[in-house]
Amino acid sequence: MANHDIDITVRRGTVHALVGENGAGKSTLMKILYGMQAPDEGTITVAGEKVSFRTPADAIARGIGMVHQHFMLADNLTVQENVVLGAEKLHGIGGGARKKIMKLSDAYGLAVRPDVLVEELGVADRQRVEILKVLFRGARTLILDEPTAVLVPQEVDALFDNLRELKAEGLTVIFISHKLGEVLSVADDITVIRRGTTVASVHPSQTSPKQLAELMVGSELPSPETRESTVTDITMLDVDGLRLTAKDSDGGVRTVLDGISFTIHKGEVLGVAGVEGNGQAELVEAIMGLRDPDGGAVTLDGDDISHRSTRVRREGGIGYIPEDRHRHGLLLESPLWENRMLGHVTERPNSRGGAVGVLDIKAARKDTKRIVREYDVRTPGIEVTAASLSGGNQQKLIVGREMSHHPKLLIAAHPTRGVDVGAQAQIWDQIREARHEGLAVLLISADLDELIGLSDTLRVMYRGRLVADADPATITPEELGSAMTGAASGHLEASPGGSHAGTGDETGEGGAKQ
Repeated sequence: MANHDIDITVRRGTVHALVGENGAGKSTLMKILYGMQAPDEGTITVAGEKVSFRTPADAIARGIGMVHQHFMLADNLTVQENVVLGAEKLHGIGGGARKKIMKLSDAYGLAVRPDVLVEELGVADRQRVEILKVLFRGARTLILDEPTAVLVPQEVDALFDNLRELKAEGLTVIFISHKLGEVLSVADDITVIRRGTTVASVHPSQTSPKQLAELMVGSELPSPETRESTVTDITMLDVDGLRLTAKDSDGGVRTVLDGISFTIHKGEVLGVAGVEGNGQAELVEAIMGLRDPDGGAVTLDGDDISHRSTRVRREGGIGYIPEDRHRHGLLLESPLWENRMLGHVTERPNSRGGAVGVLDIKAARKDTKRIVREYDVRTPGIEVTAASLSGGNQQKLIVGREMSHHPKLLIAAHPTRGVDVGAQAQIWDQIREARHEGLAVLLISADLDELIGLSDTLRVMYRGRLVADADPATITPEELGSAMTGAASGHLEASPGGSHAGTGDETGEGGAKQ
């Protein structure tokens, strides 16, 4: 049972945080409140009146809107077109709609530009467009699902300023997050749920991140901090002069990767920090063989793999935790045991002797049960589809799958995004343990504490370049966040062959026009 005996009271004009482990029932509860799923029993009361929602339209009609963790925007449409889409009857599609959009934007400090294409916006601006969409539809209660997952500290501060503006105008925010420090800084009230049941309602001034974690999982949790070096002098990955261009929507060409060079040794975690959209995703895809670069070379354990297929690269020892688990990490409508085989169908235990097409289904099923057990994937069984799992449990399945093949190199793009504090600590421990055994790791993360705590070497990526190096032992999240947005810091050094973070050209996010 996903939810049973859930009690939550949200005061009007407040920010109410909801926290709990993956699989605790947060998503199910929010689906019920937003009309996406009907409860079996219990009542929902809005402004003193009992309500029953059959569809999201019913919830919207009662002033409840939801901003999902995965944005639902059309990149090829403008901000105004995205906001109006599906709600044309409210204010039309022309001047009336534009006037309403600007009024809402000004009232709540959202600072949106109606005529800009969404594909030209960064993550923080896209999030503001999503908030504007629900406000445009008349929402007075906003449900925000993991809204800070991909934001740097300065963007988090800006979002919290927006939330305070909403609250000041009498709106209510239900804030779902795994980042307990942020919860304490923005929430007026906090509800903790565990395994589908409300276990506590607390005030931020009367608790701490440690106490919240204990309420969620029942035990004290470690930090990602690790300063014991396991770095060897054996090169595992060498990237030399990687260059990639892409076409713009206006037909122009921009440089996405501009001469990227770095080396990762056995036993080393190289962390790459950067605001999303500055080339990190393309870098990962080029190393994995998902994109053909315009120049440069990629060498794995002394073997030039620059022109090898993704399958060959995987068989050569690359583990891959993708940024977008839905697009690149899972077959959502397939059972868990099939997802355990994904990307590794030619390897044991999925295949007998590594022969393509000779699958060992029995062994794959058995190993899926092991992964579910060892990585605490909350599921009724291995026959359910990946889509039926919460986002955090989907992530644990992917991490378990990739680590089970004992890779030489792990490319980990946001490995703990959307997972609870307990699962996060477990993933950190898995990376530490494998690192001690010689695993090389390329770590991309929006969690700056994670980057600083796990990395042996830390570099900053800005507009398609590696522009600065940072010492994980001395840099703070605030300094690293500033560097990611182009500001200089005293704890940064210019990367060899790159510009300092504060001296790059001003051609815009994602690379220079050619």
